Amino acid sequence: MFTGIIESLGKIRSIDTNGTNKTFWVESSLTAELKVDQSLSHNGVCLTVEEVKDNLHRVTAIAETLEKTNLGTWQPGDLVNLERCMVMNGRLDGHIVQGHVDATATCLDRTNKDGSWEFRFEFPKKFGHLVIEKGSISLNGISLTIFNVKKSKFDIAIIPYTFEHTNIQSVAPGSLVNLEFDVIGKYVHRMAELKS
Repeated sequence: MFTGIIESLGKIRSIDTNGTNKTFWVESSLTAELKVDQSLSHNGVCLTVEEVKDNLHRVTAIAETLEKTNLGTWQPGDLVNLERCMVMNGRLDGHIVQGHVDATATCLDRTNKDGSWEFRFEFPKKFGHLVIEKGSISLNGISLTIFNVKKSKFDIAIIPYTFEHTNIQSVAPGSLVNLEFDVIGKYVHRMAELKS
């Protein structure tokens, strides 16, 4: 379980393919604090730390993960958002994020607002019922508030701190990002669906 408050940027150092799996070696300032078998959010995807060596950690994404996320597009040198699991005795600064990506979205527009940035994204219409005005969404693992919601589009506004400390800085029109919709909204929708 995560909060969507990014702790560090990691850099993809190498990628190995083994059958339908991809293994990533990631360098970050968090490495010294990581342990094998720990869950770590990478762009909003919960992956298990398999090995820690020097200033690198290794994780593997299986075919299911590669098909539903943007991990299959990663290249050496790419920056990824990292967050360790939530500590249950602290504040929940973002929102509840499971690390289970629901879909990807495509960036349609990026506008510099002279001190902040606005992005527009398009997502699969079948998830429209889970996207609400001023609701929370996890985008590449970042807890964000959405606005200007349409059937399959929404906008986000980014403050300078978030822009500088996450990989939203590298998102441009055409970029693919990972989305996780609010888990509370998913449960409410499922309960209403079962009642009807």
